[in-house]
Amino acid sequence: MSALILLVRRSLAQHKLSTAVTVAATALACGLVLSVFAIANQTQSSFTRTDVGYDAVLGARGAPLQLVLNTVYHLETSPGTIPFSLYQTIKQDPRVELAIPYGVGDNYQGFRLVGTSEEIFTAFEYRDGRKLQFAVGGPFDGQRREAVVGSFAAAQTGLKVGDRIQPYHGLDYDPNTQHDEVYVVSGILEPTNSPNDRVIWIPLEGIWRMQGHVLRGAGEEYVAEAGVPIPDKHKEVSAVMVKLRNRIFGMALSMDINRQGDIATFAWPIDEVMLDLFGKLFWFVVILKYVAYMVVAVATGAILASIYNTMNERRREFAILRSLGASRRTVFGAIVLEAATISALGAAFGFAVYAAVLGAASVLIREKTGVVLDLLAPDPILWMAPLGMVLLGAVAGLLPARKAYATDVAANL
Repeated sequence: MSALILLVRRSLAQHKLSTAVTVAATALACGLVLSVFAIANQTQSSFTRTDVGYDAVLGARGAPLQLVLNTVYHLETSPGTIPFSLYQTIKQDPRVELAIPYGVGDNYQGFRLVGTSEEIFTAFEYRDGRKLQFAVGGPFDGQRREAVVGSFAAAQTGLKVGDRIQPYHGLDYDPNTQHDEVYVVSGILEPTNSPNDRVIWIPLEGIWRMQGHVLRGAGEEYVAEAGVPIPDKHKEVSAVMVKLRNRIFGMALSMDINRQGDIATFAWPIDEVMLDLFGKLFWFVVILKYVAYMVVAVATGAILASIYNTMNERRREFAILRSLGASRRTVFGAIVLEAATISALGAAFGFAVYAAVLGAASVLIREKTGVVLDLLAPDPILWMAPLGMVLLGAVAGLLPARKAYATDVAANL
């Protein structure tokens, strides 16, 4: 075995340029396979997980997917509003453990403002057993113009406790739509590695009283006046985030609410709603995986070509080895081991490609969705891809190895 290793080392050193190019191609192939599978698996896992803090979303009549994307992941536009009375009804339902109202429609420098109740900080768990924690400051006072800023939003905007902000109308940042109202930052949240990091939370009352906002909870337009309490019948919310006492209650609530004509939509369960989205995008992931497979095939061909193209100049070398007592098996094994070694080196450097691609993708995905990808998350592809590359490399070495095996000693000396 030591003789084989020595032969391989000298061969790789003798053909440095071709070896380096082949290793680079193999690294790119392995890194691409790792990245495609890891990003696809982690993204689907992150968006379809069951522990997002809620079991269902109650909102305006429309597509459940739009409702979930708008409220849980703070993407998409709101399908509309529902009367405040629906929030009160579901909050008092004995099957519901927690119901938190959401009011959306404004932003600050592109980060969404979400009007809600103080329960978001006291009762809501964004993961099982984990509540929103404050890095500095504390929760807003529901009767004041105060705001709590998610960690990512704070990092991007530079906001800190005591800063004053003026929201902008709409979900997209437009400098020409700034409101007159001024909010004071009361707290900055600890990172949660969830879409909540991109949100600026304000009291629900603030959404109702925001300049230019009109309430239609009673079916007629109502504009809040300063110092005058808003009657409940005029109030409305964009959605209600629902945590059930038991997930099995979701079926009954879904049937009760979704069958009531065009009143409201009960999106349940959240993970299945998102799974439906990924089911529709499955073809796109499959195409990416096939592209990755094709790159692997090209890299395998590069290994074959790299070694095979050197066979003519190495015929005399093999003949000398044979004359010194090396068996055909030794020569055959040296070529296969050389091909496998090139693949192994490529697979090792492939992890650097993987880290670079996944690192760039995680930054972009976090910026756009708040979902954080884990570079070190365990995934079978992390060992399957490198092992597969080494095996394919060894297979690619069989043809040149067979040619070396058949070398005629007398003819080449």
